[in-house]
This record gives sequence, structure tokens and C-alpha cells, in this order.
Amino acid sequence: MIEVKPASDFDDMATMFAPKKPESSVCWCLSWRLGSKENRELKGTERANKVRQLCAREVAPGVLAHRDGEVVGWAGIAPRAELHPFANSRKIPHIDDLPVWSLWCIRVRPGFRKQGITGALIEGAVEYARASGAPAVESYPADNADQRVDLTMAFVGTRSMFERAGFTKAADTDSVSGGIPRILMRRMLD
Repeated sequence: MIEVKPASDFDDMATMFAPKKPESSVCWCLSWRLGSKENRELKGTERANKVRQLCAREVAPGVLAHRDGEVVGWAGIAPRAELHPFANSRKIPHIDDLPVWSLWCIRVRPGFRKQGITGALIEGAVEYARASGAPAVESYPADNADQRVDLTMAFVGTRSMFERAGFTKAADTDSVSGGIPRILMRRMLD
């Protein structure tokens, strides 16, 4: 059974993101959360410390999927207003003034892929946003049709995976991922 819950445990986040060498500057899923200046300035363990701070807040930085007590996946979801690159994007439009939440990253650990974890992560992220009062959730996946999405850019998801989760296309964007156009998809919450 897959259980998805808010990412408020830093050690679980480290399972998903920590590099073998702590001083390495890896993403930690901060690139879409921070302004470019702060994102560039945070190096090595400073990035981990930023995530530790995010995990300690009332609003978790996203959700984690667990199976049999083991962390198997991550979905970055937060109010769009907290996500500098989305809140200020010139490439991804704001289609109205709703205080939507953005679901921008999905990651499943190797060895656990193609086991239904992605769908559980999307649904768990939507439920977390709903429980937190979000009126809608947006995603910005690749509109890839039958084109293969490069694994390094697959974190944005694909149109079909979000359609299966009840999202509908709301707008085109000027953003691309791995050379593939991205679209804005939305799922209204009630």
C-alpha cells in the first residue's frame, strides 16, 4: 500500500534528495521555489539546511510517498505565490486571480518506478492542497503526445499522467522542458 503524506520529516526528504557527498550542490527541489539569485548562492549543505527549514514550517514543501515504511517518491506542491519562478514567470501565464497551488515536480526513486507511485503522488498532492484550503491545483507538464521525455526533464510530468488524475488543459505556455512544449493544466477543488 502506498501512503502519501506531507513532507515534514527532513530525513525522509534526504532519502529523496541528499547527495553522496554532502558538500555537493544538488537541486533538493529548490530551483522552482527560490528566486534565481538565492538559488545560485545556496551551495552544498546550505541547500539541505534550506530544505530542513521548509520541513519545519506549518506548510510542508511537498508530499512524500511511502510504501511499507520506505520513502519511494516526492511531489513538490505549494501555493504558487510561494514559488518565485512560477509567481513571476513570463513564460507560464496566470489565467486568473485564484490563489492556486502549483504541482511542479514528481520524482520516484529508482527501483520503484512503474508501480503506481506517480498516480498516488499526484492524488496525494492534490489532497494535501485541498486540505490546506487551495481552490485549485495547477501543473505545467510536457505536452509530449507520443514523444519520449528525457529522464532528466521528466520531473515536470506529462499531459497524459495529469489527465488521468482529473486535470484539464487550461492554457498554453511559452515554457519548454527538454525541447517539448509545456502546458498549464488545472484541477479545480471543491
